[in-house]
Amino acid sequence: MISQRELGQYRDNGFIRPRPLLTPAETARYRAACEASCVAVERKPGRRQSNNRVKPYLLFPWAAELVRHPKLLDMVEAVIGPDILVFHTTVWIKEGGSDSTVPWHQDGTYFGLEPHEQVTAWVALTPSTREMGCLRFLPGSHLEGQVQHRDRDDETLMLSRGQTIQREMDEAGAVALEFEPGEVSFHHTLAMHTSGPNRSTGRRIGIGISYIPAYVRHALTPVRLSASLVRGRNRYDHFDLEPRPEPGEEAAAAAAHADSIGRFWRASGHIPEMRGIH
Repeated sequence: MISQRELGQYRDNGFIRPRPLLTPAETARYRAACEASCVAVERKPGRRQSNNRVKPYLLFPWAAELVRHPKLLDMVEAVIGPDILVFHTTVWIKEGGSDSTVPWHQDGTYFGLEPHEQVTAWVALTPSTREMGCLRFLPGSHLEGQVQHRDRDDETLMLSRGQTIQREMDEAGAVALEFEPGEVSFHHTLAMHTSGPNRSTGRRIGIGISYIPAYVRHALTPVRLSASLVRGRNRYDHFDLEPRPEPGEEAAAAAAHADSIGRFWRASGHIPEMRGIH
C-alpha cells in the first residue's frame, strides 16, 4: 500500500516516485504480450497514436488483467477511493535510437473531466533511464490548475495532437523518474511532465493507465464516453461501462474498442484548445 508519507508527497509534488509492483515473472509475461500485440503500428491517417496502443485493455486479455492487478488497484484506492474506473490507457513505446518525445503537458488537457481527480499509474515493462527518455516532472505544478496548451504539427511528438504547454518552461527544477522493469509511479492529472528521445539501443515500454473515482464526470462535450469499472461500484452512471475482452471473442472486443476510442476522438475534436476553462 501507499504510505501516508507518499500520499503527502503526492499532494505536495503531484507524483509518487517509482516503486516495485510486478514480479519479474509478471513483468516478463506482460512485456512479451505487449510486444506481440502493440509493437506493430496500426495508425489512422492524421493520428500519432496507434489504435492498438490506445485503450488496449479493451482488445487484449493481458492488458485487461494488468489494469485490474490487485496490487495496483490497492495503491490507486489509497489515492482516489474504492470506486474505480479506468478512463484511458496508452502504451508508450520508444524504440532504441528513436527521436520521439512527449512535450511538456498535463494529462487532463483534452479529457474534459471534472473534478480533477484522475491519477495516472505509469507501469514500466522495461528499464526507463535518462538515456532512454524517462519521465520528468515539475514538482508542485499540479497546484497551478489547468494551463493553456496548443496543438503542434510535429510528427516526433507522441501525443495525439502534439498538445504542448503554451508558455516557456523553466526546467531547472524538473525531477527525472528512472524505472526498473516492474516498477510503477503515480501522478496527478495536472502534473506537468515531459519525456525525451531514446538515445539508448534498447526499447523503452511504459503503460500509462488513467484511473478516476466513479463520481468524476465528463463535462466539456456532448459525447457520452465509456470507461471500465475495475473496483467497487458505479453509483453515478457518468459513463457507459465497457466489456472485458475474452479469449476467443476477438471480434466483439474489436467492436467495443472501436466504439470506445471513436467516442474519445469525437469528444477530443470538440476541444480545439484549452484556455483555462476547467
